[in-house]
Amino acid sequence: MSGKFSTNFEHLEGKVSAEEWETRVNLAACYRLMDKYGMTDMIYNHITARIPGTHDLLINLYGLLYKEITASSLVRITVEGEIVSKQDTDYGINKSGYVIHGCIHTARPDVSCIIHTHTRAGMAVASMKCGLLPMTQTSSRFNNHLAYHDFEGPAVDLAERERLVADLGMHNAMILRNHGLLTSGASIPQAFNLMYQLEMSCRAQVDAMAAGTDLALPSNEILEKSAHLYQPNVRRPYGELEWHAMLRLLEAEPSGFPHYAA
Repeated sequence: MSGKFSTNFEHLEGKVSAEEWETRVNLAACYRLMDKYGMTDMIYNHITARIPGTHDLLINLYGLLYKEITASSLVRITVEGEIVSKQDTDYGINKSGYVIHGCIHTARPDVSCIIHTHTRAGMAVASMKCGLLPMTQTSSRFNNHLAYHDFEGPAVDLAERERLVADLGMHNAMILRNHGLLTSGASIPQAFNLMYQLEMSCRAQVDAMAAGTDLALPSNEILEKSAHLYQPNVRRPYGELEWHAMLRLLEAEPSGFPHYAA
């Protein structure tokens, strides 16, 4: 590939703060994991992470596959979507990335990372009137801890931001009706773990409903108990322990060196 649509980027380690570089490495790893677990949509969708000690965010270049994203290729933007710094490339950023993400980062200082997907199972459940059913141990995690936001067309209207924030409230997971899924977290590992579990819940529901048999749902008492046990302040913040294994998974790729840290 020629010109400024190349994927060969200047290595930024040592040229940004240590805090920013660590965030870049973990965010790039998150993008690669989303690809590995089949939660991508060509070049679309976004994962953002707040740079510690700042109000700025990191986001992907619009045009790269998730499996091409590296720590150095990520773009630094303000919460209003203005580019602070990016590589010398003709790739830009997707406006929907900061329409959806920027307002949540602004309203929720507890949120460090936001993930948005258009997976097949996620879009299917987002189009069901029943929404996500608490039919498995995995989906029970979201019982009374899941928000919904009605579809308003492609997310390019800045006026939608207020409604997005209001619908999310203090939840960390949301189904965007007729659209897809969204999770957030106090860290990149926590947001990723929550998205993985939400995606698996949707896949299980689509499979079970396709079987055409009656579904067995746990009692409300059991669902409340189960959901409580998954909350980050009860036993442990899910995602942190798992993250080390996720990084080892990437580092065991045939290429050896973790190219996401390039």
